[in-house]
Amino acid sequence: MNIEYLRFFYEVASVKSISKVANNSHISQPALSQQIHKLEDNLGYKLLDRSNKGVQLTEAGKIVEKYAKNILKVYENMLVDLNDISNNNKAIRIDAFPTMATYALPCTIYMIKEKYSNYNYYLNSDYSQKVESNIINDVCDVGFIEGAPDNNDLFYSSVGRDRMVIVAGKDYDIPDKIAVDELNRYPMILLIEEYKAQKVLEKKLMDLGFDIKNQNVLFSLDSIESIKTLLIKSLGISILPYSSIKKELYLKQLKEIKVFDESLEYDVNIIYKKDKEMDTSVKEFIDFLKKVGEKSFC
Repeated sequence: MNIEYLRFFYEVASVKSISKVANNSHISQPALSQQIHKLEDNLGYKLLDRSNKGVQLTEAGKIVEKYAKNILKVYENMLVDLNDISNNNKAIRIDAFPTMATYALPCTIYMIKEKYSNYNYYLNSDYSQKVESNIINDVCDVGFIEGAPDNNDLFYSSVGRDRMVIVAGKDYDIPDKIAVDELNRYPMILLIEEYKAQKVLEKKLMDLGFDIKNQNVLFSLDSIESIKTLLIKSLGISILPYSSIKKELYLKQLKEIKVFDESLEYDVNIIYKKDKEMDTSVKEFIDFLKKVGEKSFC
């Protein structure tokens, strides 16, 4: 199977348009269609239903799309590893849930790069469930997730804790401390449920007698930065990881709203595969994280 055929198929499957991919890739539509036809011939299944409105995935196409991203990622990793041989470097691939990848790990990677300068570090952001899958499928070497892993084939160790914080813009008309039953007076902007911490939060709140689904939820977003922008404009309140908003709290762009006596904390765990023969570089990275933990986070 030609990897470029798969790459073009994945791009078309993502945007549901052959013409858009053809334009972006500077290739003619007939040539692109021919490459996808060749992929279909190689696999023995029709992958796309074409119409004047665009393309739709067939059942077989949905299966191929499901695996294509990992196949392409592993192929790219192989090319990086081959390149590193000539440069006497070792690539370490790290997947982390978005809060960790964006707000905590960059400083850690900077510190460990200073200590082990002959290693190359590649940091990718993904949701915890996907991080687990990527570890199992050898797409990455080390992962960071919220809470314990669901997969029993993974080792995990706590490297810190974070907490969910109820926050609002500094000028938003809400007291600094309110009762639980007063929360429904204020519109909420939440993280999508792909954030594992959001699910953990909802369970903890249920244990405290608070059902977040019964609140005045405006919408759910996958971007913490987008939520912070809306909060600063005083368009509602939210519940966000402390690590993602500590800068805005310090600069007094946001304020924390006290509601619960109990802290809404969760573990941050480093995960890796149980049965995988671990490269020295990866072991050194894990040992470094276990030793310094949260002290290295931004």
